[in-house]
Amino acid sequence: MKKILVGLAALIVLAGCASGTSKETQTLRVFNWGEYIDETLITEFEKEFNAKVIYDRFESNEAMYTKLQDGSSYDILIPSDYMTQRMREEGLLQKVDYSKVPNYANVNPSLKGRHMDPNDEYTVPYFMGSVGIVYNKNNVDQKDLDTLGWNIFMDQKYAGKTYFYDSERDAFMVALKANGYSMNTTNPEELEVAYNWLVEMRQTMSPIYVTDEVIDGMATGVKDLAVVYSGDASYILSENPDMAFYAPLQGTNVWSDTMVIPTNAQNPELAHEWMNFMISEDASTRISEEVGYTSPLPTVVEALTAPGAKYAEVSSYVPRDGYEKDEEFFYDANMKVILSDYWQKIKAV
Repeated sequence: MKKILVGLAALIVLAGCASGTSKETQTLRVFNWGEYIDETLITEFEKEFNAKVIYDRFESNEAMYTKLQDGSSYDILIPSDYMTQRMREEGLLQKVDYSKVPNYANVNPSLKGRHMDPNDEYTVPYFMGSVGIVYNKNNVDQKDLDTLGWNIFMDQKYAGKTYFYDSERDAFMVALKANGYSMNTTNPEELEVAYNWLVEMRQTMSPIYVTDEVIDGMATGVKDLAVVYSGDASYILSENPDMAFYAPLQGTNVWSDTMVIPTNAQNPELAHEWMNFMISEDASTRISEEVGYTSPLPTVVEALTAPGAKYAEVSSYVPRDGYEKDEEFFYDANMKVILSDYWQKIKAV
């Protein structure tokens, strides 16, 4: 009798599957920066939501934007602040239903109401960070940093000993701040001053222009000074005790990379689930530990910087907060053209 019941139950299950009552696997397409997640979380998300995640990576905001313009469709993007602003203004994003992202209530309030999304309608923070200087404590005088700030990249005693980030926005941020200007200035005279500063630096300091190569280069002590993103700095400092992080008093870029849903997303419902999952305390802790950038959740930051925790002695992990000379990037189409033209000329010198 038992065997008959088991067999009958199996037939019922099979009939249910045949009639389409089983839950079908959903697909979620995610476009994120390279090396920007704990990949075990992707598998966990797939299991929890019976989903298949197609996870692609981009190297720059501009590369991501170009792929979207070519017709590619994603459910989740993680752009930086100025690109989020651009996409919002161009009508490329759909609003977030925050009732479906309850973990958003735990996000650091300083990440809300930013220029990219002033009314908090389109974004869920993923990471926060800043840009600063990583330096070799044995070879760079702390007094030079305190006195010169960003202008240390013009000090001849460090000629041939520097890495400089190969990015027009970051390069002009440094040059503008070094000269006392806003990094979002649209003043032609101020932009020209910054351009001339960058030309002189290239001609007199022989910097090596890098992107991700700066991480291994500084971790192994190849150079003494480098412009570095805070999360990369956290890794460098953990690998090489001779290295330290400095945020110049002239100010710097403080940024937030956020999760957004494009207007052509094919599965916005599952996109909301991804957002909520990734800013859960467990997921955000694991991502932050893996990557080195700052969690948007204050509870996670507190745990990871507590005595004995991974980032307890790593000064770059927590960005400077509330400093009046620090800024987030704004998007301005005209300035982008000017900076791109200037940058091509600088690299050709």
